[in-house]
Amino acid sequence: MAPWTSVLLNPGTIFLLFALLLLATFWILSIPGKSCQQLPPGPLPLPIIGNLHLIDIRRQDLSLMKLSEKYGPVFTVYFGLQKVVVLIGYEAVKEALLSKRNEFIDRPSIPIFSRIQHGNGVFFSVGELWKSTRRSTLSSMRDLGMGKKRIEGRILEELHFLIEVVKSFKGESFKLKSLAVAPANITFAILFGDRFDYADPTFVTLVRLIDEVMTLLGAPSLHLFNVYPFLGFLFKPHKMILSKTEEACVILKKYIMAGKQNIHDSHLYNYINSMLTKQQKEETSNGKNLFHDANVLASVLDLSLAGIETTATTLQWAILLMMKYPEIQRQVQEEIKRVIGLERLPTFEDKKRMPFANAVVHEVQRFISLLPHMPRCTAVDTYFRGYFIPQGTMVIPSLTSVLYDKTKWETPTQFNPNHFLDAEGNFVMKEAFLPFSIGRRSCIGESLGKMELFLFFVGLLQRFTFCPPPGLTALDLDLTAEVAFTLRPQPYSTCAVPFK
Repeated sequence: MAPWTSVLLNPGTIFLLFALLLLATFWILSIPGKSCQQLPPGPLPLPIIGNLHLIDIRRQDLSLMKLSEKYGPVFTVYFGLQKVVVLIGYEAVKEALLSKRNEFIDRPSIPIFSRIQHGNGVFFSVGELWKSTRRSTLSSMRDLGMGKKRIEGRILEELHFLIEVVKSFKGESFKLKSLAVAPANITFAILFGDRFDYADPTFVTLVRLIDEVMTLLGAPSLHLFNVYPFLGFLFKPHKMILSKTEEACVILKKYIMAGKQNIHDSHLYNYINSMLTKQQKEETSNGKNLFHDANVLASVLDLSLAGIETTATTLQWAILLMMKYPEIQRQVQEEIKRVIGLERLPTFEDKKRMPFANAVVHEVQRFISLLPHMPRCTAVDTYFRGYFIPQGTMVIPSLTSVLYDKTKWETPTQFNPNHFLDAEGNFVMKEAFLPFSIGRRSCIGESLGKMELFLFFVGLLQRFTFCPPPGLTALDLDLTAEVAFTLRPQPYSTCAVPFK
């Protein structure tokens, strides 16, 4: 038998060809044509792949910003057969997420997250389930002290442990990732009620699993799976993600079961306890329980993943940028020495008297554009800037394009703390500073994240000067991001020299 014949007879090949034939058929039937209800403009999609050939699948944000130069701040692209409306720049994003917040409120069904969460949780649920879960989560976080002195005390306690970890390296190089343990413990303290020892096996396992999941979520083939989920048998990352999240969920379920057994113990109040209390009240009041076990588990998983990844990654970027720009690090340390000295730990109130350090923390978040976008979905048929966007259409409000908007920032592609300082050196908040997004789906942990970043950053620079490891100089440090679920820094090591 000829080699080409055996290939054609391969069952996997036959299935793939059949799937591609179906895709081509669907594409022909869905070619965008002229209509009195006009979608935003955009490049003509090709059969099957849509506009994927125009998009760097790892850095979609930069590709979409490039396309906006031709098609404007509101345009349509196709990911395979799925039409996606893209919003570029501060004005378009603000208008959609604030002025039209009820129209752009939903999340689209993203295959990997649908398989992980099954429509539950804080971030990817919709409708009444989302409203109730978010409302309850915000209430719980406030009760647990988010943005208040109580949580500040926890952060300062964790800062002490983090300083001891850094000291233990005695000036020798260590991985920037080592700094992630402190933000992880703050998240776990909120979820479970107490911190872990950094060597605790459960802590080590959870941090490792979360890191591995977040890394896999940036894999190019994972993005292809989300576009063509029926071809999942060809891809591997989604299977690994599902396996690792299941491992994490086994641990989380143990804490949830323990919470059920101790639900009436007021000394054990934490996020899990709060959600289980809500579950119990719902069961006894109306019989319609949105806080079922699957939703509680999904919500705890959401906060575990997002709460650790965002703050831990930003903190690593902050230290890397201080290594890259030692003169800025020196200015921060001079302000620390002048305002709070080198003895007492910083407080969140200190930021009012530390405009330069505050500006640096904000500029880190702007410059790194940690989470380039989180897709939305139109909840109803919507008219936006003269265009018609049908209900259920995926919408990408590009946060990178806001944080890099040339009309809002003097040097958008440069790390420049002066973006947040006036001529007299006073801190100035900018309207286009939206790393936490805006509107009804803005980040739940914004106030917690801001407090953590300021206290950890200032507390570390109060004790240490960070510099490149032997063999590297500041000029050698590459600020090109590694793409995971977030945009991570390169996996550098650092040396921490005591600051005096």
